[in-house]
Amino acid sequence: MAASPKNNGLTLMPVLDQLNVRIAGPEDALTIKSFSAAMALETEGRSLDLDRLHRGTIALIENPALGFFIVAEQGQGDNRRLLGQLMVTYEWSDWRNGVFWWIQSVYVDPAWRRKGVYRRLHDTVIGIGKADNKMCGIRLYVAQDNHVAQRVYRRVGLTPSRYDVYEDDFVLKHHGR
Repeated sequence: MAASPKNNGLTLMPVLDQLNVRIAGPEDALTIKSFSAAMALETEGRSLDLDRLHRGTIALIENPALGFFIVAEQGQGDNRRLLGQLMVTYEWSDWRNGVFWWIQSVYVDPAWRRKGVYRRLHDTVIGIGKADNKMCGIRLYVAQDNHVAQRVYRRVGLTPSRYDVYEDDFVLKHHGR
Protein backbone atom coordinates (compact mmCIF):
# COMPACT_ATOMS: atom_id res chain seq x y z
CA MET A 1 0.00 0.00 0.00
CA ALA A 2 1.16 3.53 -0.61
CA ALA A 3 2.69 5.33 2.28
CA SER A 4 0.23 7.67 3.92
CA PRO A 5 1.22 11.32 3.92
CA LYS A 6 3.12 12.56 6.92
CA ASN A 7 3.10 15.93 8.62
CA ASN A 8 6.25 16.91 6.73
CA GLY A 9 5.76 20.55 5.93
CA LEU A 10 2.91 19.94 3.47
CA THR A 11 0.32 20.03 6.22
CA LEU A 12 0.11 23.82 6.33
CA MET A 13 1.10 25.13 2.93
CA PRO A 14 0.01 28.58 1.77
CA VAL A 15 -1.43 28.36 -1.74
CA LEU A 16 -3.61 31.45 -2.15
CA ASP A 17 -3.94 34.54 -0.02
CA GLN A 18 -4.75 33.21 3.45
CA LEU A 19 -5.59 29.74 2.08
CA ASN A 20 -3.90 26.71 3.59
CA VAL A 21 -4.11 23.14 2.33
CA ARG A 22 -3.42 20.36 4.80
CA ILE A 23 -4.19 16.81 5.75
CA ALA A 24 -7.41 16.68 7.74
CA GLY A 25 -7.52 15.70 11.39
CA PRO A 26 -10.27 14.66 13.80
CA GLU A 27 -11.12 18.32 14.46
CA ASP A 28 -12.30 18.58 10.83
CA ALA A 29 -14.69 15.62 10.91
CA LEU A 30 -17.93 17.57 11.44
CA THR A 31 -17.28 19.96 8.57
CA ILE A 32 -16.13 17.13 6.30
CA LYS A 33 -19.34 15.27 7.16
CA SER A 34 -21.45 18.31 6.28
CA PHE A 35 -19.51 18.90 3.04
CA SER A 36 -19.87 15.23 2.03
CA ALA A 37 -23.60 15.28 2.76
CA ALA A 38 -24.01 18.48 0.72
CA MET A 39 -22.01 16.98 -2.15
CA ALA A 40 -24.15 13.81 -2.20
CA LEU A 41 -27.35 15.86 -2.26
CA GLU A 42 -26.05 18.28 -4.90
CA THR A 43 -24.52 15.73 -7.28
CA GLU A 44 -26.69 12.64 -6.82
CA GLY A 45 -29.83 13.85 -5.06
CA ARG A 46 -29.00 11.54 -2.13
CA SER A 47 -29.72 12.28 1.50
CA LEU A 48 -27.12 10.29 3.39
CA ASP A 49 -27.44 8.71 6.83
CA LEU A 50 -25.47 11.32 8.80
CA ASP A 51 -24.49 8.95 11.62
CA ARG A 52 -23.06 6.44 9.13
CA LEU A 53 -21.33 9.27 7.25
CA HIS A 54 -19.78 10.58 10.48
CA ARG A 55 -18.50 7.11 11.42
CA GLY A 56 -17.09 6.66 7.92
CA THR A 57 -15.35 10.03 8.05
CA ILE A 58 -13.78 9.29 11.44
CA ALA A 59 -12.76 5.78 10.30
CA LEU A 60 -10.77 7.21 7.40
CA ILE A 61 -9.18 9.99 9.45
CA GLU A 62 -8.10 7.51 12.13
CA ASN A 63 -6.83 4.84 9.71
CA PRO A 64 -4.38 6.22 7.11
CA ALA A 65 -4.10 2.76 5.53
CA LEU A 66 -7.60 3.40 4.13
CA GLY A 67 -6.77 6.84 2.76
CA PHE A 68 -6.87 10.45 3.89
CA PHE A 69 -8.73 13.74 3.50
CA ILE A 70 -7.11 16.95 2.29
CA VAL A 71 -8.80 20.20 3.30
CA ALA A 72 -8.44 23.80 2.21
CA GLU A 73 -8.93 26.39 4.92
CA GLN A 74 -8.86 30.11 5.35
CA GLY A 75 -7.63 31.81 8.50
CA GLN A 76 -5.61 30.55 11.42
CA GLY A 77 -6.16 29.33 14.97
CA ASP A 78 -9.72 29.68 16.19
CA ASN A 79 -10.61 31.69 13.08
CA ARG A 80 -10.02 28.81 10.64
CA ARG A 81 -12.81 27.96 8.21
CA LEU A 82 -12.79 24.98 5.85
CA LEU A 83 -13.53 25.94 2.24
CA GLY A 84 -13.12 22.62 0.49
CA GLN A 85 -12.12 18.99 0.75
CA LEU A 86 -11.21 15.88 -1.12
CA MET A 87 -10.64 12.30 -0.05
CA VAL A 88 -7.96 9.94 -1.35
CA THR A 89 -8.27 6.15 -1.26
CA TYR A 90 -5.96 3.53 -2.73
CA GLU A 91 -6.16 0.95 -5.52
CA TRP A 92 -3.31 -1.50 -6.16
CA SER A 93 -2.24 -1.97 -9.80
CA ASP A 94 -0.42 -5.21 -10.52
CA TRP A 95 0.30 -3.97 -14.06
CA ARG A 96 2.25 -1.02 -12.67
CA ASN A 97 3.40 -2.50 -9.37
CA GLY A 98 2.08 0.64 -7.78
CA VAL A 99 -0.91 2.34 -6.24
CA PHE A 100 -3.44 4.61 -7.90
CA TRP A 101 -4.78 7.31 -5.64
CA TRP A 102 -8.53 7.71 -6.15
CA ILE A 103 -9.80 11.25 -5.56
CA GLN A 104 -13.30 11.16 -4.08
CA SER A 105 -15.71 13.24 -2.01
CA VAL A 106 -14.65 16.47 -3.70
CA TYR A 107 -16.49 19.47 -2.35
CA VAL A 108 -15.82 23.20 -2.40
CA ASP A 109 -18.08 25.63 -0.55
CA PRO A 110 -20.26 27.26 -3.26
CA ALA A 111 -19.02 30.74 -2.27
CA TRP A 112 -15.45 29.62 -3.02
CA ARG A 113 -15.95 27.83 -6.33
CA ARG A 114 -14.05 29.06 -9.39
CA LYS A 115 -11.45 30.71 -7.15
CA GLY A 116 -8.72 28.06 -7.36
CA VAL A 117 -9.60 26.08 -4.23
CA TYR A 118 -9.99 22.74 -6.02
CA ARG A 119 -6.84 23.33 -8.08
CA ARG A 120 -4.86 23.85 -4.86
CA LEU A 121 -6.32 20.71 -3.32
CA HIS A 122 -5.51 18.77 -6.49
CA ASP A 123 -2.00 20.19 -6.80
CA THR A 124 -1.29 19.25 -3.19
CA VAL A 125 -2.39 15.66 -3.81
CA ILE A 126 -0.21 15.52 -6.92
CA GLY A 127 2.77 16.89 -4.98
CA ILE A 128 2.39 14.41 -2.13
CA GLY A 129 1.74 11.57 -4.56
CA LYS A 130 4.75 12.21 -6.77
CA ALA A 131 6.95 12.11 -3.68
CA ASP A 132 5.68 8.58 -2.97
CA ASN A 133 7.55 6.06 -5.12
CA LYS A 134 4.72 3.51 -4.69
CA MET A 135 2.15 5.83 -6.26
CA CYS A 136 1.58 5.33 -10.00
CA GLY A 137 -1.22 7.78 -10.80
CA ILE A 138 -4.44 9.58 -9.95
CA ARG A 139 -7.96 8.44 -10.77
CA LEU A 140 -11.39 9.79 -10.00
CA TYR A 141 -14.91 9.19 -11.11
CA VAL A 142 -17.47 11.83 -11.95
CA ALA A 143 -21.17 11.62 -12.76
CA GLN A 144 -21.76 11.45 -16.50
CA ASP A 145 -24.01 14.51 -16.38
CA ASN A 146 -21.71 16.63 -14.18
CA HIS A 147 -20.21 18.61 -17.04
CA VAL A 148 -18.99 21.44 -14.79
CA ALA A 149 -16.84 19.06 -12.75
CA GLN A 150 -15.61 17.33 -15.91
CA ARG A 151 -14.33 20.68 -17.24
CA VAL A 152 -12.58 21.38 -13.93
CA TYR A 153 -10.88 17.97 -13.98
CA ARG A 154 -9.72 18.47 -17.57
CA ARG A 155 -8.28 21.89 -16.65
CA VAL A 156 -6.09 20.33 -13.95
CA GLY A 157 -4.73 17.79 -16.42
CA LEU A 158 -6.94 14.73 -15.97
CA THR A 159 -8.26 12.95 -19.04
CA PRO A 160 -11.28 10.68 -19.43
CA SER A 161 -10.46 7.01 -18.95
CA ARG A 162 -11.41 4.31 -21.39
CA TYR A 163 -13.19 2.51 -18.53
CA ASP A 164 -16.74 2.82 -17.21
CA VAL A 165 -17.41 2.14 -13.53
CA TYR A 166 -19.78 -0.69 -12.60
CA GLU A 167 -20.91 -1.36 -9.06
CA ASP A 168 -23.10 -3.39 -6.78
CA ASP A 169 -23.62 -1.06 -3.80
CA PHE A 170 -24.64 -3.06 -0.71
CA VAL A 171 -25.43 0.07 1.38
CA LEU A 172 -26.86 2.81 -0.83
CA LYS A 173 -29.48 1.66 -3.28
CA HIS A 174 -29.29 2.66 -6.94
CA HIS A 175 -31.62 5.42 -7.98
CA GLY A 176 -32.33 7.78 -10.83
CA ARG A 177 -31.69 5.28 -13.63
